[in-house]
Amino acid sequence: MYLTGFADEAATDIDGQIRATRELGWTNIESRNVGGKQIHDISDAEFDVVFAKLQAAGVTINCFGSAIANWGKKIDEPFDSSLAETQRAIPRMQRLGTRLVRIMSFAVRKNADESDADDQMEQERFRRLRELVKRFSDAGITPVHENCMNYGGMSWQHTLRMLENVPGLKLVFDTGNPVFTVERAKPARRPMQSAWEFYAKVREYVAYVHIKDGRWDADAKKSIFMFPGEGDGDVRRIVADLLKRGYDGGFSIEPHLAVVYHDASIQTPEAIKYANYVEYGRRFMKLVDEAKAGV
Repeated sequence: MYLTGFADEAATDIDGQIRATRELGWTNIESRNVGGKQIHDISDAEFDVVFAKLQAAGVTINCFGSAIANWGKKIDEPFDSSLAETQRAIPRMQRLGTRLVRIMSFAVRKNADESDADDQMEQERFRRLRELVKRFSDAGITPVHENCMNYGGMSWQHTLRMLENVPGLKLVFDTGNPVFTVERAKPARRPMQSAWEFYAKVREYVAYVHIKDGRWDADAKKSIFMFPGEGDGDVRRIVADLLKRGYDGGFSIEPHLAVVYHDASIQTPEAIKYANYVEYGRRFMKLVDEAKAGV
């Protein structure tokens, strides 16, 4: 078992991302953005600098939190952009020694009134995902699907149907996303998802975990993000269950916090981001220790 995180939530530049990682005593980063751009979109010269700094610091990119097939990509639009991102990502991941890549299953199709379309073009999604899985697998990289604002995140039933049709695809389970996502497998006036229920139904396929927590404000219709274990993401219960079952993969923090609760002296946006990330990491380490001790 190892700890890592979306270090772009600590700092925009790679220096700050490395500094926050080392301050926590960690050696891994889940890379999403460096300098505001995905790792497959920065220039060759910029990538060389990032690579050299990671090597010098002894920090590894354990997973690429890509935007491939994410909620910004529509299933009824051409597949070209996701294939191009995949082809750009693979050689850089191989150079970095990165063996996991986060992918999704394209945006949920909507009607004109923003309700879910009856036809989610499942077979086309599965076909595209099989192609992505093959390309990454042939390169020695494991693609893991995140339950987010995409087809697979609509419900645990959708995830299982996807896995049945896309051999070799594994999961990255995000503890917080169900809290903020409507349960699409239930009738009208549907509730938000249960993180524990979703996890319990798919846990045998989970190869990686994102740690996020919070509550859904139904009146304001917005997400309120919190430190791990303080929200409705069943973080403590899920972490304890994983460890009891012998899970030896990564836990990747994704704070999404907007303010620092414990230090009003921190004012600048960059300082707030950094402090949030480090505090979140420390609190999660304490949560893991308590789970191991059975507290």
